Amino acid sequence: MKTADTERPRQGTAILKTALRRNIGAMVAGTVLMGLYQAAETAFPIALGLIVEHTMRDRSLGSLGVSIGSLAVIITTVSLSWRFGMRVLQKANTTEAHCWRVRVAACGLQPVARDTELKSGEILTIATEDADQTADIIEVVPLLVSSLVAVVVAAVALSLADLRLGLLVVAGTAAILSVLAVMSRRIGAGTQEQQARVARAGAKVADLIVGLRPLHGFGGNHAAFGAYREVSTDAKRQAITVARVNGTYAGTALALNAALATAVSLTAGWLAFEGRITIGELVMAVGLAQFIMEPLKMFSEMPKYVMMARASAERMALVLNAPPVSTPGPERPEPGGALEVDGVRHGTLRGVSFSVAAGEFVAIAAYQPRAAADLAAVLAVNAAPGAYGGVVRVGGREIGDLSIDAVREHLLVNPYDGEIFAGTLRTNIDPSGRGREIAEAVEASMLTDVVALHREGIDHPVRDRGANLSGGQRQRLSLARALAAGADVLVLHDPTTAVDAVTEQLIARNVAKLRRGRTTLVLTSSPALLDAADRVLVLDGGVITAEDTHRNLLAGDAAYCLAVAR
Repeated sequence: MKTADTERPRQGTAILKTALRRNIGAMVAGTVLMGLYQAAETAFPIALGLIVEHTMRDRSLGSLGVSIGSLAVIITTVSLSWRFGMRVLQKANTTEAHCWRVRVAACGLQPVARDTELKSGEILTIATEDADQTADIIEVVPLLVSSLVAVVVAAVALSLADLRLGLLVVAGTAAILSVLAVMSRRIGAGTQEQQARVARAGAKVADLIVGLRPLHGFGGNHAAFGAYREVSTDAKRQAITVARVNGTYAGTALALNAALATAVSLTAGWLAFEGRITIGELVMAVGLAQFIMEPLKMFSEMPKYVMMARASAERMALVLNAPPVSTPGPERPEPGGALEVDGVRHGTLRGVSFSVAAGEFVAIAAYQPRAAADLAAVLAVNAAPGAYGGVVRVGGREIGDLSIDAVREHLLVNPYDGEIFAGTLRTNIDPSGRGREIAEAVEASMLTDVVALHREGIDHPVRDRGANLSGGQRQRLSLARALAAGADVLVLHDPTTAVDAVTEQLIARNVAKLRRGRTTLVLTSSPALLDAADRVLVLDGGVITAEDTHRNLLAGDAAYCLAVAR
């Protein structure tokens, strides 16, 4: 049974409540310490007023010594309570932000994708900036309470001098908060929109980085940069709007706080002039009017931070609450590794049907690249079984009835643009550390020259996205990783597009040898891979239109010859 803390919050407000509930101990301790800090700060002008009052009346060194000792105690209390109070709150804040970052990242990395309609760059922003701003609520509440303590202490002290001064502080504080509460709502809405636009800009630049070399290749970089500039400019305009609102909010808060402090000082001066309060009470009132500016400022800023935390929590809820694209079943495939595609309709596919027997090496020549990509998406379960027509079976079981772990264990689809991670050649080939065929995979993918080229060999460092490797080296590294996994059913999507013809011939022969006895499907237009396959299926117009060996198709099918001959 799940506890309240492990249940996934349903909305932004629930996320904030979870964060507050999980850190109640730290918040109570922080509230006590910060309340003590504010009370001690407020006590400083009160003590000054009493010192003036007693010194003028008693005029003794003993009274002066007691007064100095009291101020020393107050100053020490202010220093220590602030130090330890903020230490407690910031530790809880950073820990809570870490927890939310991990949860958002876990959702984004789950084997079953979620229907968030967000790009990876947007999820990255949510997992960093929004997680941090949501966790700020842990500091906001104690600071809000401690500021209220300062206002209450000041109001009580002023009321003891004259009731009108206390009522003025209470009424003024209420008026200030009423005005700022209205303004903070606009800040919250504007901040949420700003964060969304910044996230979209981040997603756009991430896409640009991934596809930068291909863009340069066909001259599309200027158009792509223009698209990014447009998205970034949109985010900039929203940021300026939010900054303008924030500036108006801060200026209004400062003006209202200053007006209240001025009103308290003038009222106290008038009462002293009328003889209704003493000189010591006047000093206290003027001092409180100055000291109360800080807690009032903090108090007035808290609604803004509450709204920002809520806006960030709502964005996190988009990821945490998103339903899975599909609900995997509990079954496992039968041993053997057969693959069957029956009447699949998805994207450009118009009823594709074929089967790959256990241990067979089959190639698919797709005349339209989009069709190959759509088929790869279906086989990789990037498209949920309910999102397309027809059925895919692995080991005699429908893919929708299999657990996602079973699918990943038996069926591996290696995309044509496989990601390369920062680390080493070894960690990219065998990320889990459990690969059984690393040496064989390196040899089959013709990555041996890269390994031999460097002193570290297979432990040669690799930069993020394989920045220190050529396009062909990155593609061979991705292929080696797929082969090293040793999956029962392996699907390769254009694994040799970035290598030369000689290397491609060697790779085709090596892959066929290494995968002998295990089911292999290759989506390719490479003559070498097509020739190495047991049979070739032609995918044209969204359906399978021909089936034979590569050489027979070359001899008897002019369209096939034109499509694959190089």
